[in-house]
Amino acid sequence: DVQLVESGGGLVQPGGSLRLSCATSGYKYDTYCMGWFRQIPGKERERVATMDGYGGTYYAPFVQGRFTMTRDEDKKGLSLQMNSLKPGDTAMYYCAVRLNSGCPVLPKDFSDWGQGTQVTVS
Repeated sequence: DVQLVESGGGLVQPGGSLRLSCATSGYKYDTYCMGWFRQIPGKERERVATMDGYGGTYYAPFVQGRFTMTRDEDKKGLSLQMNSLKPGDTAMYYCAVRLNSGCPVLPKDFSDWGQGTQVTVS
């Protein structure tokens, strides 16, 4: 069975930094799309950043220049370095995988999800 486990969330002051990590297991191949989404209670889950199977990246406009996503050399892990955090970044952050080298836009098109890690900026 596949598994995604996020870690690294927490409470941070505005302007601070956090680094989220996502460890995966159970995948047979490594050329697939991985990404980060976030969700505030009562709102839809939104795409933060994604990386396709060949290293191409996408960042949402609201995080460009502040967040950086990297994938482990073995392609089994994904990190999100979050700098200059704002109260508006407060959300549950989820790691997601789609078993295809291309990255879709919508959360519903991702097949596997972690349990989430809470980020609170206050």
